[in-house]
Amino acid sequence: MTTLPATPNLSIISRSNVYKTPPSSPIFHFRHSRFVLIPPPRPFSIMASAAQPSSSSSSQAISPEDVGNETNVFQLIQAHQEKAARLSPVEEIGTVLDQSTRGMLSTFSQKHEGYPSGSMVDFACDADGSPILAVSSLAVHAKDLLANGKCSLLVARDPEDRTDLVITLHGDAIAVSEKDQAAVRTAYLAKHPNAFWVDFGDFQFMRIEPKVVRYVSGVATALLGSGEFSKGEYQNSKVDPIAQFSKPVASHMNKDHAEDTKVIVQFSTSIPVDSAYMLDLDSLGFNVKASYQGNTFKLRVPFPRRAEDRKDVKTLIVDMLQAARSQAN
Repeated sequence: MTTLPATPNLSIISRSNVYKTPPSSPIFHFRHSRFVLIPPPRPFSIMASAAQPSSSSSSQAISPEDVGNETNVFQLIQAHQEKAARLSPVEEIGTVLDQSTRGMLSTFSQKHEGYPSGSMVDFACDADGSPILAVSSLAVHAKDLLANGKCSLLVARDPEDRTDLVITLHGDAIAVSEKDQAAVRTAYLAKHPNAFWVDFGDFQFMRIEPKVVRYVSGVATALLGSGEFSKGEYQNSKVDPIAQFSKPVASHMNKDHAEDTKVIVQFSTSIPVDSAYMLDLDSLGFNVKASYQGNTFKLRVPFPRRAEDRKDVKTLIVDMLQAARSQAN
């Protein structure tokens, strides 16, 4: 995997899908993939098309008094989210895997021939996007892999949200060569700094060489989003360079600037949210879990332009906040 160049990427994937029960008991459900709005009784869908970060915010946030009913809120969400800039699907999948550290490994069971076996494992991706495992010779999955290296690794972007993005990487697990041990150890410990056991005598590093990477979203909902990428497509994709700052930036914003985040979301999306919790970010924008009148949903908030580095992320957020406050005044 390589670093994303500082040039606009016009391909996007829309991640928010919405479902609404009858007005007597409104509930919003959002999922990764395409944006779908389904007010009863007749559903309709909106698929996001190619877009780029806009040079200015969309419009002034609309107050709850200006929103005549919940359908208007749906329309605001629809209008904004279908145009919100995002990473391309393959870039987003590569970035999610690069930032992830735990998944479900499926192997061919040696003890129960013909049946699959599953294990939760820690992993870290190397520079080519191949997952690296530190396995003990005592572990059942290690014995399975040594007998048959064909396996898959399933990673959920949000394990608490069954409708969010789920990625399955199929590949062949091979032992890391002696010449690559030092580099692989460094990469693994960068993601798992307390994994002192990797130096124990019964542990070894194994690399899963990707064959195909599949993704699915919107599971158990009316509209599924899915696809797959070959090894070449996956390994030639770019890991977004800003995503690595998601945790510290989101933590800081949620702890010290929660009200500012809400103001930015209201102004940038024209959606009168009651609260907004930042989830993660990339060079094109950030994602929040928002609430409105007791309903919770996810929103994509694009930056006015592509962020170049961590310092630039701060500049963009400050600019967005100032624009929102200026409009409010």
